[in-house]
Amino acid sequence: MQSKLSDAELIEQTLTGNQAAYAELVKRHQRFVFTLALRYAKVREDAEEIAQDCFIKAYRSLAAFKGQSKFSTWLYSIVYTTAMTSLRKKRVDTESIDDENNFIQIENQASAYDVNSAENRSRSFYLEQAIAQLLPDDAAIITLFYKGEQSLEEIAQAMGMETNTVKVKLFRARQRLKERLERNLKHEVKELI
Repeated sequence: MQSKLSDAELIEQTLTGNQAAYAELVKRHQRFVFTLALRYAKVREDAEEIAQDCFIKAYRSLAAFKGQSKFSTWLYSIVYTTAMTSLRKKRVDTESIDDENNFIQIENQASAYDVNSAENRSRSFYLEQAIAQLLPDDAAIITLFYKGEQSLEEIAQAMGMETNTVKVKLFRARQRLKERLERNLKHEVKELI
């Protein structure tokens, strides 16, 4: 019965004390929140911690949600700020992989995890690998736009940016993603020949 209710109805029920309603909200959004957190953190355990923190923050702030945007957009803005705070605390070094030495290191790491050649040759594997090589903001924008099906306006709201800024960042992120895919697939073609 809970799953047929809209997010707004579940929020309303949660605010009246129905814990099961919030559990349903978490269930609906947990996979994508984790995916987005993983785009920033790059480490599964850190992403799980970020996702958990996000749902706790969302629960505590649910009364402040005004419904002016979709719940998912509001929730993704919490993911963004929580992930950025976490990265600052850990002082993660986010070097650009435009430097050839960094790319070679990443390429060597990726080839070390060559588990199953059939899986490695699938489109989604290469796409995920290329997205993982992007800087966190680029990966998040690509993920929100394509996997989360968020509009430019919703991404801008979630990330606290202007819509035009998101549009430019999305364009540049696509270009970087294309370059990564070309590099990764060029390497694979050489291995096949």
